[in-house]
Parts: sequence; C-alpha cells; structure tokens
Amino acid sequence: MDSSAAHGVFGQVSMGYVVVESERLGDWRRFLKQGLGLHLESESPSELAFRIDAHCRRFVVKRGPAEDVVAVGWQVHREGTLAEILSRLQARGIAVEDGDEALAATRGVRALKRLKGPKGLTLELFTDALTSDAPLRMLSRGFVTGDGGMGHIALTTRLPTKVCRFWQEIFDARLSDRISQPMSGTMLDVSFLRLNERHHSVAVAATRGLRVDPIRTQIQHVNMQVADRADLSAAYARCRDLGYEIAHEIGQHPNDLELSFYVTTPSGFEIELGWDALCVDEAAWTPAWYDAISLWGHRPQKVSPLRQLLLNLGNAGRGLRHAFRPEYSPIP
Repeated sequence: MDSSAAHGVFGQVSMGYVVVESERLGDWRRFLKQGLGLHLESESPSELAFRIDAHCRRFVVKRGPAEDVVAVGWQVHREGTLAEILSRLQARGIAVEDGDEALAATRGVRALKRLKGPKGLTLELFTDALTSDAPLRMLSRGFVTGDGGMGHIALTTRLPTKVCRFWQEIFDARLSDRISQPMSGTMLDVSFLRLNERHHSVAVAATRGLRVDPIRTQIQHVNMQVADRADLSAAYARCRDLGYEIAHEIGQHPNDLELSFYVTTPSGFEIELGWDALCVDEAAWTPAWYDAISLWGHRPQKVSPLRQLLLNLGNAGRGLRHAFRPEYSPIP
C-alpha cells in the first residue's frame, strides 16, 4: 500500500465509465456509433459496450427498463487513495459492497466497490481498468481522457448543499466556479466541482427558493470531449441528419471555455459533446461567479409551439412531483 492517502484524495480520482439501462439498444447503437462516432467494442442481445480510448469499456448500455444512467464508475489511481476513500465512507456510515467478478467484467475493470451516492445513483470505485491496444474504429479521431477521465456528469437536485458536501468530504472535490441563470421562470444555480485537472467532473444544479427537480433521470447530462474541433462539428451534423433532437446547438461556456453541443439520447437525458475545455492551474485558480451558462450559442433547437407547450407542461409536472418526494442523500 502506498502513502498517497497522506496527501489527500484530490487529483487521484477520475470518471471511468458510464452504465445506461435501456430497452432501446438498437437506437443506442446507432446513436453512439453513427452519431457521436464511438467505437463499438462488443454487442449482444442484452448489452452494448463502447470504447473511446484504450479502456475496453467506457460507455455500456445494458437492456432494462430504467431509460437512465444507472451507474457511474470512478477510477481511483492508487490503492492507498482507495483505502482512504473507503475509510471516509465507513466513518460516515455509508455502506460499500464488493462487486463480483461477473459484474467487474461487464464494467471492463479487474475489481470494483459499489455504493449508493446522492439521489440514489450507484457509484462504482475501481483502480485497474481492462485495456486493449487494438485499433479504434471510430468516426471521431480521438477523445480527451487521460488523468482527467472520460468527461463529467451533471445532475439536478433538491439538496445541493448535501450533494456538494458528499463530493467534497469523500473525494476532496474543489469548487471551480458557479453559474446562476434564469431558466423557465426560476433561477438556476450551478456549482462546478473538480476532482482533478479537468475543470469539473461533477456539476450540481438546483433551483433557487422552492427546491424542485424537473428532470426525470438521475443525470441531466453526460459530457465527453473530442480532441479535434472538426470532429465536434461533424458529430453535430451527423446527429442532426440522423434525426436526434439537438437540445442545445453549438456554443461556448464562460467558465471552462468549452465549445459544445447537447443532444438528447434515446433514453431522454442529454450528452454534451465538447472540445477544448481548459484545465485548471491549481496555483493560480480562483473560483468565480457567472451570470450566464453560455458566452454565445447553445440555443435550444427550434420546436413547434405545441411541442414547446408539452415540454413546459411536462417539466412543470415533474418538478411538482419531485417537490413532495424525498431525495436520498448519503450525507445527513
């Protein structure tokens, strides 16, 4: 066991993989392979697995009714750091279980630990990923991964303080910045938390005042980054041509300066595909507060008045239902 725990957890954890449960495997295959340009590593009647780099499995879609992200894997880069994380979880009474060999194989890792995170989302911790040196067969020429991991997740919550505390107390997450913006008649506050050099690995969004959660899914969006700007525009054009709803057209964020677009997945949550997000210089970084989510662009796709009305009514109904439904938090 190494001594990394003495130096804290920050910088030793990155997003490793995403697991989606869906009955729409054919549509997911088309979406990820033909739309976003990922490498299809393996497929069966019950599961799809995709690569974007040497890791054998970065994006897994398994057959099931959830139509949602059901697990997010986090790679812990040292055994000593994993021991420290497990100690912190135990001290807070957060149960952790071992995943068996069969489960680890479906995730593309040698072994894993599982716990119930904020909003009840399953979080999985691993140190060693299974890798492959076989050539990638992708429409995109490359994705940004490395020490920063495969991307980030964004979630909406009625308990933003507790959600942020979880990531800060367990993973030493640091606040990169905040954004506040009016949205659908309310003020939305978003906190951006980094676990490593990536500007953020977790974004936590909440309505100000009355806490409602209008999002059906556990995750509002998953982010991945292409290495080449041309691949961003090409994926955008492919997704439009294939008929996938562009939730937000290409634009640029003010905080991480990433160029990106958001596309609605076959299960209803969004994927943000981006390019050229900055890495944080820890020696010079100061958290800031912005009053808009975008410097330019990111306009919603034009829809008919009837479609817009139905979307607004649906969001309002989901928000009201969530306002009276308890939300799970592992942090009291």
